[in-house]
Amino acid sequence: MESKRSNQSHEECPMNGGEGKYSYAQNSNHQRLTADVTKHIIREVILEMLDLETLLHDSSNVIRIADLGCSVGPNTFFTVQNFIDTVNLKSQSQGHGFDSLEFQVFFNDHVGNDFHTLFKSLPEDKQYYAAAVPGSFHGRLFPESSIHVFNSTYALHWLSRVPREIVDKNSPAYNKGRIFYIDEDREVTKAYSAQFKRDFESFLNSRALEIVPGGIMSLTFLCVPPDTKNGFQVLLNIMGDVLVEMANKGLVSHELVDSFNIPIYTPASKEVIELIEKNGKFEIEKSEFLYRLIDTKRLTDAEKACMHLRAGLEGVFKEHFEEGIVDEFFILYKKQLAEQFTTLFPVSDQTCKDLGGLFVMKRTLV
Repeated sequence: MESKRSNQSHEECPMNGGEGKYSYAQNSNHQRLTADVTKHIIREVILEMLDLETLLHDSSNVIRIADLGCSVGPNTFFTVQNFIDTVNLKSQSQGHGFDSLEFQVFFNDHVGNDFHTLFKSLPEDKQYYAAAVPGSFHGRLFPESSIHVFNSTYALHWLSRVPREIVDKNSPAYNKGRIFYIDEDREVTKAYSAQFKRDFESFLNSRALEIVPGGIMSLTFLCVPPDTKNGFQVLLNIMGDVLVEMANKGLVSHELVDSFNIPIYTPASKEVIELIEKNGKFEIEKSEFLYRLIDTKRLTDAEKACMHLRAGLEGVFKEHFEEGIVDEFFILYKKQLAEQFTTLFPVSDQTCKDLGGLFVMKRTLV
């Protein structure tokens, strides 16, 4: 049986929609925690660095905010409100009238995102005009110099496509028998890294055109701090092990497994910083590793980890495999993960830290 999308040129598999058991809305507590612990850092940078006189040079008094990779809520609403509250504080400190500013918020995600659930759950007391902007953030989304504040939380690890080399049987980077990369396989890792660099460069160049001079961009990455175990890599490679086991049992073909790769890359924090600096269109005003903000002893269990990953990755699996196979896969994955979890992530292991980094940047005026 062939994959439904054997030649994937662009990944458009959103988080699970709705509000059911496997939905992103019900399984994104970690993302909400991250937004909560980083809000004060973002607030400090905006209060210190945002210059409303420069931003509002056209005298329109409209602040435009865009959340890229918004999914279905409710976390995006919390993040957006933090930006609005902070800009209002800045407005007061710079002498602007509190009631004179208006806010327009653009919620962006793939075309297939569940915007219905998103807008159905908009806060009743929202202080902004809301609009959906479907499309990939790897390219242009907005008119030039139109957005004052960009935010993206746990979205930029998604690649625009599976690297071509890893599905090419004649390539040294052909990823046979695995669905993700391991550090030991340099060719596969190099292919993933190269695709991330292309995507992130395109992202930065697009945002540089769309943001007003002096605008603020806040990015929270699923990236790897120095001397940290890449737990996400471990979890995804166990998924690969389960699929191979299913193929060995005849539940799915080996060819179908070999042609499946997850379009995600978790860069080292150093990679992110180097790419931002090389691009030169944004200045990093503040960066922070999330493990310094989140209790590193707060480790989840296998079932919660499985639910969290299913909410985010089920769409990718369903694009490649039959739905019945996907259900069976997650049953087996949860079982195997439960058997290995405490061994893989012992509480005493100091290298088991929360992956992630916050980078708050300002558009250079040059």
